[in-house]
Parts: sequence; C-alpha cells; structure tokens
Amino acid sequence: MKPAIAFALMLAAAPVWAATGTDPDWPCIQRKQPHLSLGQVWTGPVPDERVADLARDPKIEALAARLEQRRLPLEEAEAAIAEFAKDADDAHLTALMVAIMDKIEPDRAALIAGIARYGHSQVDLARRIEERRARMVEMEQADPPDFDAIDAAEEALDWDQRVFTERQQSLTYVCETPVILEQRAFALGRAIAGHLED
Repeated sequence: MKPAIAFALMLAAAPVWAATGTDPDWPCIQRKQPHLSLGQVWTGPVPDERVADLARDPKIEALAARLEQRRLPLEEAEAAIAEFAKDADDAHLTALMVAIMDKIEPDRAALIAGIARYGHSQVDLARRIEERRARMVEMEQADPPDFDAIDAAEEALDWDQRVFTERQQSLTYVCETPVILEQRAFALGRAIAGHLED
C-alpha cells in the first residue's frame, strides 16, 4: 500500500511539468526562456562596433567576470562599477555591460539546457516507476506468487520513488537559478546605466 501512496503523490506533482506550455522536458513553473538578450536588461545605448571591440578589452573582461559572479555581493559590485565609471565614458560603460552579458548568457543557457535534461530524466523516471508498479501487480497476481521477486521489485520501486521525490524537492532551487542570473544582469545593468551621461 505504501508504494501506491507514494506513486499517487508523485503523480500529483506531475502537472508542474506541463505548467509552462509545450516543452515536455521543462519541469519548472517559470516560463522557459532559452536566451536572455541585452535589450531585456539594459536601458542604455545600443552597442556599436566600437563598443563591441571595447568589450573585449582585457580590463573590461576581467571586471565583467568579477561582477558576474553571484558570490560577489551586489553592494560590492555597485562599488566596483562606480570606481570604473570615474574614468569611463558611455561607450566604456556600455562595453562593460556587453562583456557582462557575454558571460552571463552562456552560463544561463547552459543552465537552461541542464534543467531540460533534468526534467527529461524525471519524466523517464516517472515512466519507469509506472512500469515497475504494473509489473508488481502482475507478479502479485501470479499463481503461485514469487515473494522473493516481489520483495526485490518493491525495493527497486521504493528506491526509484525516493530518487524521484528528492529530485522534485530540489527542483525549486534548480528552477530559480536562471531567474537569479536574470535578476543579477538587470541589477548590474541598472547600476551601470546610473553612471551614463544625461
């Protein structure tokens, strides 16, 4: 009876997979947005070729790499931006934002792809659990039933259900990670834009 209850609870969580639309591999409540564009987080000037070249400057790239790190508190990031802005014109400030996005976007895209794989593995695991349940019913109805085989099957089923449940519990954190990156990109963009000339 215990496996049946656990499986019912698992199925109750399954609609989360479909909450965001047509991608069966997307397990998050948040809408899947594979890519983040500069225009979504930046209100400053549109980058031109000069800005693109500046964004590859080693000093700007190094600062962007530091600012992009989530472990760097936003207050410290804002202070570093303010220090950089003392000697920077709008082109250099825009280049800094471009360099930040050049680092955040690939990281975020890789996370999105990883979450999709995670969701796909959960769907596969749910299917395997369902197949194990059906097989156990067949084994229990056999005459005579093989109790050793039933015990082994129940143990395997319990293990798969435990793995599924633990993964579902960590899903909230996993799904929030791209959002955290988006919020950081927006906050950094706002901080940089605050130093643009009027």
